[in-house]
Amino acid sequence: MKKRIVLGLVIFTSVFVLGGIYLIITIEKTTSTLNNLIDLHRVEIMREQLLMNARKIQAGLAIKHTRSDGALDSLVENMVQMENQANKCLECHHNAAITRELNDLKGQIYAYEEALSRFFTVRSNATRMEEEANKALEEGAKLVNLLHDMTSLTHGRLEKRTQATLVKISDMKTLIFILIVLGPIVAIGMAIVFTQGLARPLSVLLQATRKLKSGDLSFRVQGLTDEFGEMAAAFNEMAAALDEQMHNMRRAEQMTMVGEMAAGLVHEIKNPLAGIKGAMQVFQEAADITEEEHSILSQAIDEVQRVESLMKSLLNFAKPPKPQLLPVNINDVLEATVNASIPYSSSAPDSPKAIRIVKHFDPHLPMTMVDPLEMQQVFLNLLMNAVQAMPSGGTVTATTFENAAAKEIHIEIADTGMGINDEISEKIFQPFFTTKNKGTGLGLAISKQFIEMHGGTISAEKNPAGGATFRIILPCTQAEEAPLPDQDHRDARIV
Repeated sequence: MKKRIVLGLVIFTSVFVLGGIYLIITIEKTTSTLNNLIDLHRVEIMREQLLMNARKIQAGLAIKHTRSDGALDSLVENMVQMENQANKCLECHHNAAITRELNDLKGQIYAYEEALSRFFTVRSNATRMEEEANKALEEGAKLVNLLHDMTSLTHGRLEKRTQATLVKISDMKTLIFILIVLGPIVAIGMAIVFTQGLARPLSVLLQATRKLKSGDLSFRVQGLTDEFGEMAAAFNEMAAALDEQMHNMRRAEQMTMVGEMAAGLVHEIKNPLAGIKGAMQVFQEAADITEEEHSILSQAIDEVQRVESLMKSLLNFAKPPKPQLLPVNINDVLEATVNASIPYSSSAPDSPKAIRIVKHFDPHLPMTMVDPLEMQQVFLNLLMNAVQAMPSGGTVTATTFENAAAKEIHIEIADTGMGINDEISEKIFQPFFTTKNKGTGLGLAISKQFIEMHGGTISAEKNPAGGATFRIILPCTQAEEAPLPDQDHRDARIV
């Protein structure tokens, strides 16, 4: 937006600066033309005066045949005035063509003056005086005709130049009027454009703020660009962060409530369950019960044990113990868990339900500080899920490697089972969510909780060739960086 405003101001300023410069140049040219026209009008007036004096002299020569001294003095005065006017005309600077015309005029004026001079010098001889007067009249007629032609031609040219100058002045007035009218219009238009460009994004951001204030944390700002686009992106990030924080707060509240309920349930149910289980075991050991009754009691005892396991898992999830960190090689923990949890192996490849184990362990994996019991429980949950996802057999691949640049240890457990549907991919780590008939829905939730307590992350994705891959990333922590274990929590843990 800033670039658009600057560009608009530059264009607006450039147009009016160029328009102003054009007006100044046009005014200067018009002023110069008017000055030339004034000079030309003065020249025209001088030539007309010169023509009038020449005609006056001609008239005097024609009617002053009495040749009185007063009449002759008047002719001499008119001749001197005509000579002065002619000199003023000849002093002006002109182009070559006009200079030639003026030189011709100058020669004719000199010839006329010589004829008049001869006329004045023969006063004593009346006959000669009449002859010289006629000659002067002839020269004067030539001068009058020449002046008349020059004046008529100059008048025509001057008239055209005057009209052209008036047209230029009219165009300049029109341009000035257009600039005066167009300037405010353009300024108002640019102000409207810039105001709308600012008002619309601000309105969108204000609406988003009101949505956020009302509690709609899912609202996102769309369609803004430039600086407002950056503000919208920051607003969306803030809304997402608030939404996540609210979700975490609700989850924490739920976990607090679950913890309190779990503690109460375990306390209230543990002793009755133990009594029920003991009583059933006593009945099961009696000699006079039938095989069917023995089987029913065994199923009842299994269900009681399942309820006990559920109570322990619920308590572990609701009130997880603080990890007791020890220097551990993740390869050793994963190896022991794989060997203890999967009863199948590659020794019976012909079995239709055989589980093939593939291990890709990094032999240079560094030691890191983790709780081995919690890590073993996480690996056990993932491995058992992988086995249960392959009822017809398949391959479980366990991989470990180090990302030395990020100081991380990566653990991947992949299977070739049924995979993860897109509909449930975001729910598998939620507590009490399960797709199994007898599942508690706490295994992956507890695993995620343990991994996050170690400062790591766990994620799941669908394999392109089928099956799923669970990826764990743990920070590579040295002994001196790890916190001291909490012995009270260690002793109070229910495993």
